[in-house]
Amino acid sequence: MAFTWNPSLETGNSVIDSQHKELVKALNNLIDACKQGLSAEAVGPTLDFLISYTKRHFADEEALQKRSNFPDFQNHRKHHESLLKTVGELAAELKKNGPTPSVVNKLVRNVGDWFVNHIQKEDAKIAAHIKNS
Repeated sequence: MAFTWNPSLETGNSVIDSQHKELVKALNNLIDACKQGLSAEAVGPTLDFLISYTKRHFADEEALQKRSNFPDFQNHRKHHESLLKTVGELAAELKKNGPTPSVVNKLVRNVGDWFVNHIQKEDAKIAAHIKNS
């Protein structure tokens, strides 16, 4: 299942939206690579990019929250930490077992669905706060 960027994922903040588009693209690239049955080694660079870009995005987003005195910063940061833990566990599983159908399903469910839900609910709050600050 590919994730498609659509207006329901737009926060209205150009920096956040641009990075979210890249995250969706990176996740889709990883899912596609896994579905092609590539080896763990072949999928590795795509996975590494998704992890590093996610960390960069979270750092940028958290910096925006601090600058705007976003009141729910600590809770939002916990959401980020939780996803990074999940991605780390999936990365370890992928490296150990390869891109199995189970790993692909977990990527879709535990990462892709998380991103969509998080963007629509949590990141929209940040963008609204920044816009109104």
